[in-house]
Amino acid sequence: MSDLIVALGLVLVIEGLMLAAAPGAVRRAMEAIDKAPEMPMRIAGLVGAVVGLLVIWFIRG
Repeated sequence: MSDLIVALGLVLVIEGLMLAAAPGAVRRAMEAIDKAPEMPMRIAGLVGAVVGLLVIWFIRG
């Protein structure tokens, strides 16, 4: 359970740093995402989730 909390904390740190370092780029990315079709976003989300699981599986064994 503590690993999950650490992982969520790292997500918040990374997102916070992105917003602090490049707020304009984040805003443009959000606008682009708003205009993007749903299916490619779903596929990208699934691919990202699978890659993340593979990374965890290789690291944690």
